[in-house]
Amino acid sequence: MNYFLAFFPILLILALMLGFRWGGHLAGLAGWLAGVLIATLFFGMTFQVWWVSQIKGLLLSLYVILVLWSALFLFHIVNQAGGIQAIALWLEASIRDRGLLLVLMAWAFGGFLEGMAGFGIPVAIVAPMLVGVGVSSARAVAAVAVGHSWAVSFGGMGMVFQTLTGIVQMESRLLAGPAAAILGIACLLCGLAASMILGQRRIWPKVVLIAALMATVQYSMATSGLIPLAALIAGLAGLLAGLWFNRNLSAPATESSAFTPLKGALSSYGGLVFATVLITLPGPLHTALFKIAWIPLFPQVETSQGFLTPAGPGTIFRFFLHPGAPISAAAFFSYRLYRLFNLLPKGSWRQVTRRTVASAGHASLGVIATVGLSTLMDHCGMTLLLAQGLSAVMQMAYPLVSPLVGMLGAFATGSNNNSNVLFASLQKNAAILLGLDPRWLLAAQTAGGSLGSMVAPAKIIVGCSTVGLKGRDGEVLRITLLYGLVIGLLIGAATLALSQFS
Repeated sequence: MNYFLAFFPILLILALMLGFRWGGHLAGLAGWLAGVLIATLFFGMTFQVWWVSQIKGLLLSLYVILVLWSALFLFHIVNQAGGIQAIALWLEASIRDRGLLLVLMAWAFGGFLEGMAGFGIPVAIVAPMLVGVGVSSARAVAAVAVGHSWAVSFGGMGMVFQTLTGIVQMESRLLAGPAAAILGIACLLCGLAASMILGQRRIWPKVVLIAALMATVQYSMATSGLIPLAALIAGLAGLLAGLWFNRNLSAPATESSAFTPLKGALSSYGGLVFATVLITLPGPLHTALFKIAWIPLFPQVETSQGFLTPAGPGTIFRFFLHPGAPISAAAFFSYRLYRLFNLLPKGSWRQVTRRTVASAGHASLGVIATVGLSTLMDHCGMTLLLAQGLSAVMQMAYPLVSPLVGMLGAFATGSNNNSNVLFASLQKNAAILLGLDPRWLLAAQTAGGSLGSMVAPAKIIVGCSTVGLKGRDGEVLRITLLYGLVIGLLIGAATLALSQFS
C-alpha cells in the first residue's frame, strides 16, 4: 500500500497529462497537492520538513528558470531578425547532396536548435523546412522528432542537465562524463534512425563518421565544464562536417548587405560561445567570479516517522558563472546590434518579450510545481521507498530498463526536464541499493528522458500543427514509437554493461 501511495502523485501527473491532456503546469500543481496530502497523512511530514523541502525546490526552480527565460529570449531575438531561417537557407545552398542535407537538417541542425533553446522549437522549425524540400509531412515531423532527441539533455543551454544535478545533489563535473558517453551512443542511433525514416540508408557511413565527431565534441565540451554549449557546438560540428563532405562544390553566393541575418545569428551565438568559454575556463577571471556566490544553508529535518534529511546547502548561486549570465548578455548586445543594422524594427522587443512569455510562462509554473513535488518526496522518504521496490523487483537487470523509465516520464510530461525531476532521485537510490555507480543510472535516466522527446505527444502535436497535420499526430507516433523503444533498449544494454564493469 505504501508503495502505491508514494507513487500516486507521479501517477496522477502522468494520468492527467496523458489521459486528460492537461498542461504540465496544471498537472504538476495537482501532483504537488496530492503529494502534500499523502506525505502529511501517511509519511509523517511536519511543517518544518515541508518548508525546508519547498524552499530548496523553489531555489532550484529559480536557477533553472533563469536559464530557460534568457535562452528563449535570445532565440526569439535571433529568430525575429531572420537569423534561424537564414542558417537553414545557407545549409540548403551549401549541401548539394539532398540525402545528406535532409538527414543533417533533422539530426544536426535539429540538435543545434535544441542546444539554443529546446522546448519543441527544433520540431516546429525544421519539420516545415523538410516539407518545403519534398519530404512528406508525417515523415518530416517524425525525422526531426527522432533526429534531434540526442541533444535534449544538454540542450536549452544546459538547463535540463542543471536541473538533474540539482535534484540529485551531484556536482556537474562528476556526472557530465557518463551522461555525455551515453548520449554519444544515442547521437549515433538517432542519426541512423533519422536516415532510415527519410529513406536515406545509403549515407550510413557518413552518418557514422559525423556521429563520431558530434559525440566527441559533445563529450569534450561537457567534461570541460562547457555544459551549456555541449549540444549546440556538437550540432554545429555535425553541420560543418556535412559541409566538408561537399568541400569540392562551389560555395553559394553571399548576400550583398554588409550585415545580414546570417551574420547576425552567427555573431549572437558566436559571442555567446566566446563569453561562456571566457568565464568557464580556469584563470583569474573565473576565480574572481567563483567567489561571488550565495550559499543558502538549511537545517536538519526529520519526519514524525523518523526519516532524516541532514543539514546542508541548497542550490548555490554563483551569479556571474550562472549560464543565464552570458546568455542574457548575448541577448542584450544582440538586440542592440540588430537595431543598429536595421535587422529589427523599433519596439520589436515587445513582440520578442510576448513570444518568450508564451514559450516559457506555463513551462516555468510546471518546473516550480514538479520540482517542489520532487524535493517533498525526497525529504519524506517516498522516493527512497519507490527505489527499494524497483530494485527488489528488477535486481541487477534494472539498468536495462532504466532509460525506459526516463522515456516514460518524458512521454507523459512532454519534457526531459520534468522526467528527470520525477525520476532522477529514484534512479539514484536504486543504483545505491543495487551497489552500482549512480552516475550510470542517472545518465541512462536523462538519456531516456531525452529520447522520450521523439514519442512525447506534446512535442509531436507542435510539429504536426506546423505542417498541416493537426489532429493526425497518431500517424507520426506510429513511426517514432518503434524507433524510440529500440533505441531505448539499446541504450539500456549499454548502461547495463557499463554499470557492471565501471
